[in-house]
Amino acid sequence: MDFTEPDERKLLRDAVRKAAAGFGHDYYAQKARAGEKTTELWQALADGGFVGVNLPEAFGGGGMGIGDLAAVAEELSALGSPLLFLVISPAICGEVLARCGSEEQKRTFLAPIATGRRRMAFALTEPDAGSNSHNLSTTAVRDGEGFRLRGQKYYISGVDEAEQVLVVARSGKDAKGRGRLSLFVVDTDAPGLRKTLIPCEIPSTEKQYTLFFDDVFVPKDRLVGPEGEALRPLLLGGLNPERIMGAAMVLGTGRYALAKACAYANARKVWSVPIGAHQGLAHPLAKAKIELELARLMTEKAAWLYDDGQDAGEAANMAKYAAAEAALACLDQAIQVHGGNGFASEFGLMDLWGVTRLARTAPVSREMILNFVAEHSLGLPRSY
Repeated sequence: MDFTEPDERKLLRDAVRKAAAGFGHDYYAQKARAGEKTTELWQALADGGFVGVNLPEAFGGGGMGIGDLAAVAEELSALGSPLLFLVISPAICGEVLARCGSEEQKRTFLAPIATGRRRMAFALTEPDAGSNSHNLSTTAVRDGEGFRLRGQKYYISGVDEAEQVLVVARSGKDAKGRGRLSLFVVDTDAPGLRKTLIPCEIPSTEKQYTLFFDDVFVPKDRLVGPEGEALRPLLLGGLNPERIMGAAMVLGTGRYALAKACAYANARKVWSVPIGAHQGLAHPLAKAKIELELARLMTEKAAWLYDDGQDAGEAANMAKYAAAEAALACLDQAIQVHGGNGFASEFGLMDLWGVTRLARTAPVSREMILNFVAEHSLGLPRSY
C-alpha cells in the first residue's frame, strides 16, 4: 500500500492553484452576492484542460481518473471558490456518458463537456420520491421515433447555465411493480420544458430550479444506454463519482477554513501571546485537522476504488459522510477562533456555511448513508 500521492497529481494540484490564483474567495463571494456566474474561473479551468481531466482523451478529456477531478475540485475549494458544476457536468453526466453513451452521443455531448465548452445539468430528484428512485413519477412514454417526458424535477442545479440536462425518468415497471428507469439527454430549451427558480438562503453562484416536463419530446437517439436499465450504470457511473466529488469539494473548504483560522490564531494577540497558544483554541483546531485528514483518506480510497474498476459504493458513501462532518467542524471552529470577526463579511467564513452545511443533506442525506452502511456493511435488516 502506497499512500504517497502520485507526482502527476501533485503537479495537477499545483497547476490548478496557479490557474485559479486570481479567483479566490473574494471573487467567489462577490459573484455569489451579485447573483452572477463564475464564468471567468470556469473559462480559466477549461483553457487549462482541467474541467474534463477524468474523461477519455479521445473526446477531449485528460484521460485520468475521478481522483484527479476530485483534486481539481478540492484545490478550488481550498482557495475559497467551490464549484458545484464540477460535480455535476464532468463527474456525474460525463462519467455516465463515457460509460453508457453511444459513439454519437460521446461526440455530440461528451466532447464539449470534457473541454468545458458546454455544461450539462442532472435531474433525478423529485418532490415526492425523496431517496426512493424506484418511486419517480416523471415518465417517459414512447411516441413514434422518440419519447414524451411528463413530470416534475426538484432542486436541479445550474439549469440556467447548461445546454442540456441528463434526466432520469420512469419508462416502465419491473416484475415487482417498481419503476424501471431510463436516462435521456434533454435540451434545456426544449419545447414544453419550463423552469422556476427556488429561492435559497445559500450564497452560491449555482442556482436551484424546479423543472416541469409537459410532453417534452425526446428523440430516441437521446436515450442513454438500454431503455429501462439506468439504475445500475447510474449508481456505478454517476452517483459514486457524485459522492466522491462532493466530499472533495467540502474537504477543500475545510482546508480553507483551517488555514484562515491558524493564520488568525497566530497573528492575534491577547495578554501578550497569540491566541493560538491557548489550548482552548489549539486543541479544537487540532481535532478538526485530524477529522479532516481521516475524511481525506476515505475520499482517496473511494476514488482509487472507482478508478480501479472496483465497487466504490461503501467507500464513496462513507467519504461523503465523513467529509461533510469534518468540513463543518473546521468551518465552525474557524468562525469561533475569529470571535465576532467570524461573522464579518471581510473574513470570508460565514458565507461558506450554507454550501458546506448542504453537504450533510445533499446529494444524499446522512440518514440514508447510515441506512446503507447498516444494511450493506453490517448486514443489519433493511429499515425502509
